Amino acid sequence: MKKTTMTMDHDHQMMAHDDMDMGNGQMMHMGNLKRKFWVSLVLTLPIILMSPMMGMRLPFQLIFQPWSDYLVAILGTIVFVYGGQPFFSGAKAELANRKPAMMTLITMGIGVAFVYSIYAVVANDWLAVTPRVTDFFWELVTLIDIMLLGHWIEMNTVMNAGSAVDKLAKLLPSTAHKIVDGQTQDVAIESLMTADHVQVRAGEKIPADGVIVSGATSVNEAMVTGEARLVEKQVDAKVVGGSVNGEGTFDMRVTGTGESGYLAQVMKLVSDAQAAKSAQENLADRVAGLLFYAALTVAIVAFIVWLLVGNLALALSIAVTVLVIACPHALGLAVPLVIARSTALAARHGLLIRNRDAMEQVKKLNYALMDKTGTLTAGDFKVADYQSLNAQYQADQVLSLMAGLEKGASHPLAVGILKAAKAQQVPTVQATDVHQITGVGLSGSIDGQVYQVVSAAYLDRQHLSYDQATFNRLASAGNSVSFLVQDQQVLGYVAQGDQLKPAAKHLIASLKAQHITPVMLTGDNEQSAQVVAKQLGITEVHASLLPEDKVKLVTQYQAQGQRVMMIGDGVNDAPSLAQADIGIAIGSGTDVAIDSADVVLVKSNPDDVVDFLALARQTTRKMTQNLWWGAGYNVITIPLAAGILAPWGFLLNPMVGAVVMSLSTIIVAINAMTLRLKD
Repeated sequence: MKKTTMTMDHDHQMMAHDDMDMGNGQMMHMGNLKRKFWVSLVLTLPIILMSPMMGMRLPFQLIFQPWSDYLVAILGTIVFVYGGQPFFSGAKAELANRKPAMMTLITMGIGVAFVYSIYAVVANDWLAVTPRVTDFFWELVTLIDIMLLGHWIEMNTVMNAGSAVDKLAKLLPSTAHKIVDGQTQDVAIESLMTADHVQVRAGEKIPADGVIVSGATSVNEAMVTGEARLVEKQVDAKVVGGSVNGEGTFDMRVTGTGESGYLAQVMKLVSDAQAAKSAQENLADRVAGLLFYAALTVAIVAFIVWLLVGNLALALSIAVTVLVIACPHALGLAVPLVIARSTALAARHGLLIRNRDAMEQVKKLNYALMDKTGTLTAGDFKVADYQSLNAQYQADQVLSLMAGLEKGASHPLAVGILKAAKAQQVPTVQATDVHQITGVGLSGSIDGQVYQVVSAAYLDRQHLSYDQATFNRLASAGNSVSFLVQDQQVLGYVAQGDQLKPAAKHLIASLKAQHITPVMLTGDNEQSAQVVAKQLGITEVHASLLPEDKVKLVTQYQAQGQRVMMIGDGVNDAPSLAQADIGIAIGSGTDVAIDSADVVLVKSNPDDVVDFLALARQTTRKMTQNLWWGAGYNVITIPLAAGILAPWGFLLNPMVGAVVMSLSTIIVAINAMTLRLKD
């Protein structure tokens, strides 16, 4: 049997940890990179001992005279070819795409330094030119060491930041108690298939997504959903793989393994988010590309100027210094480290960010459009009233017929009707050919007759008469009213009330505080929508909407130049979630249309939208700070290296530039790690 996606995603994640993007898809194995660093460092030590330092000859160099220059050249060539290989591969890919960026800049710097150093050896020892030409082998090898060390540190940092994914993989147990012919046998979870029956004992981790078929218990889902409380589970209740069983023992039918498993979806979301390339990362590449052209231009101009006012050796030295100093190592780390940290923080707080571009859109947001049921309200409907509107039917018959049609549906209104039928001990009839009518309700056959469960908006569109006074009274009290229709006749209704989520008011207040206008979109009736909107302080309300109406509204706002965030349950709102600048699916993560949303909120808590906005703003701020740190030193050091202060007796040494560069790298790494999301 094939591995489950959970296992495959875990393997993929671990491989991603062991590999590193060296530019435009060129990957470097971490162990190989670590080996390259240590080999280069070992070869660097004799180079330092045998090289002139700041023009001074060390005693160790004199011991190996007259071969020290050749030994340095040989060892320097090995470090250049072996240690510089990752940068060459990255530069090749960038140039093939005609987009010079970080790897091209690094390759240009170390390449020019190497060529110039070989020229220095030839000029000094073979051509005997005067004055003696100073080579850059010392600076070249230390620069390569710093680059390799920096990338190694980056990989370790990313691995640590991505540990949230590894923790998700470890939530599942390695074995499960599979029930076969009434007996349990321990099997690897990879062998579990949909419809298998397994037993979960007290205190054990649940091995897969499933439905309880016998027994009752309480489940701790905190590590999966973030809900820090025990959730009571009875027969037919859903359980999520990775959560921890309480004191009860139960049997369950497996409903999700591999790609359909909840944790597999979570891991894929986090993995995709870390692998995707955000707009600001592209900006970092563009900045590096500009630095490439700027450094090349400044180097050429400086070479010509110093050739005219000085000599060839000085002109070459200054040009090489400009190109070496332009290496954008810190710039290359500026965004990835912040993104890795941000993604890990989001995952630990139940914010599954599918599209990282969404985080960068937050600062431009103008409107937050949101569904009512399940987003602002709990979606836990309770029947407040049900009546017949046709003399041939009793009220209980209306409820029975509607329960028969809604049987098997998962919509909150359907659940409310089924609960009411059970509570009133109304028999549920059997319906066939039941199907959803998009934006209307559903239809099905009972005893050869076709019935429909629809909204008042549908009745109005079809010009069907009903008791509007009763409807207005119920709707004005905040109820959602569903009507039973047969052969264009309204037979009766069921009115259900919903409750606001405790955090809904805080969400609306927070949006307003951030100058984001909240807008309610709902397929419910106008009166019920207005009741909820008034309680929350929402002034813009659009009710009785079909799914396509929501998409049109999102598009209309965008056509006016507004940036729109859509918050919905991720099922009926999928089209508008996909259309919005930021689509947020709020739900348990098992029933939402993940592919249509940019962000999935695991806990169904409106406050998580506030957390997402806060994290997004902090992430963008950290990325901007790091981009300034990563590129800012070039703005200062390139002119200095070109000799702009030479009239005052100051020329920047390449090694000083390398030290500044390494300090800049440390700063961006520390700055990335200071990113926090308050609990």
